[in-house]
Amino acid sequence: MGQCFSSEKQSGAKASAVTTAASKGVNASGAAPLKVMIAGAPAAGKGTQCARIVEEYGLVHISVGDLLRAEVAAGTAAGKKAKSYMDNGDLVPNEVVVEMVKNKLAEPAVVEHGWLLDGYPRSAEQAEAIEAEDIRPDVFLLVNVPDEDLVERVVGRRNDPETGEIYHLKFKPPPPEIVDRLEQRSDDTEEMVRRRLDTYHKNVEAVVGYYKDQLVEIDGAKDMDTVFQSIKTTIDKARA
Repeated sequence: MGQCFSSEKQSGAKASAVTTAASKGVNASGAAPLKVMIAGAPAAGKGTQCARIVEEYGLVHISVGDLLRAEVAAGTAAGKKAKSYMDNGDLVPNEVVVEMVKNKLAEPAVVEHGWLLDGYPRSAEQAEAIEAEDIRPDVFLLVNVPDEDLVERVVGRRNDPETGEIYHLKFKPPPPEIVDRLEQRSDDTEEMVRRRLDTYHKNVEAVVGYYKDQLVEIDGAKDMDTVFQSIKTTIDKARA
């Protein structure tokens, strides 16, 4: 008869395998996990595409924005400092986020399944910091959308405080009966959007310079399905 193992022992063995794999930079199957970076200006459609990438490839989605917002919500010292920069549309200082990202990428689950690093690094200094830790993607996706399109996408957004639903005055008009209660985020004005775009453009060229061999530019002005097909083709090619 073959040996039987309890579920507890199997679980422990699996956890041990994942931990060991994490230390070696491979997953439990012995294969190197897929590593993807994606960048794009505010309202370029990264959120939608990230969700589809995760669904298609099973990668762990890592958004520095989400990590920072968690710190802000918790009211930590780092969170309070980050909030002052985020409210002004500026980049959060490197020391607030670099260590956080390094720790996240080293988690066993991330090493096992691969990662999708969303919107990071955002500056040459951040790129240098993670490069020093030997953190490098298999492919770097840069989603490009003209600035005027981005301004239109952002300025027209409205939030329903009662339901949490997000509308757009042009692309997803709200029912007439709720228009008066809709709210616009304080940072969704044209002035704030253009400031954020200026910050983005000043940094993106320096960042992509670190990933010339992995860089693929994606036309984000097309419809969502077409954009994702371009992304899928690019990732599949990187995996081959």
